[in-house]
Amino acid sequence: MRHGKKFNHLGRTASHRAALLSNMASSLILHKRIETTVAKAKELRKYVEPLITKSKDDSTNSRRVVFSYLQNKESVKELFGVVSEKVANRPGGYTRIIKLGNRLGDNAEICMIELVDFNETLLAAAAEKATKTRRSRRGGASKKAEVSAAEVVETAPVAEAPAAEEVTPAEETSTEEKTEE
Repeated sequence: MRHGKKFNHLGRTASHRAALLSNMASSLILHKRIETTVAKAKELRKYVEPLITKSKDDSTNSRRVVFSYLQNKESVKELFGVVSEKVANRPGGYTRIIKLGNRLGDNAEICMIELVDFNETLLAAAAEKATKTRRSRRGGASKKAEVSAAEVVETAPVAEAPAAEEVTPAEETSTEEKTEE
């Protein structure tokens, strides 16, 4: 019976699964963001978060333990150098999974897994929200509408002005006849 066995084998043998997770963890640490299936991302999260926690303590033993999992010198250097500095005051939750939809070939759920402290667009948006002040409801939407209406009004006469200056030959003859009479 399979009661209480929640480990996802990902359809692979133990050695293949270990190699897969090791390679994906190295890629995640080096590139800060990778695209994969949701099942692999959930397993990768369980694999890489303890390694990131271990990287906060920069000792020889923790480096050796992390290297035994990753098997990649460059990713160990990146993890203990850049990544550990950014996550030093974070108590956990170093990764974020964002679902992207389904893959065309086999309809598998695709997602993007990324390191939380390395997404510059979300960090900039959070900083922008923090600097916002409270405003009343009255002037917000109407001022924006007035500004956009003023821009439209200013651009419209400029576009029509050259057309008004040009006079067709038929109009020239009619204006000459009127002046003669």
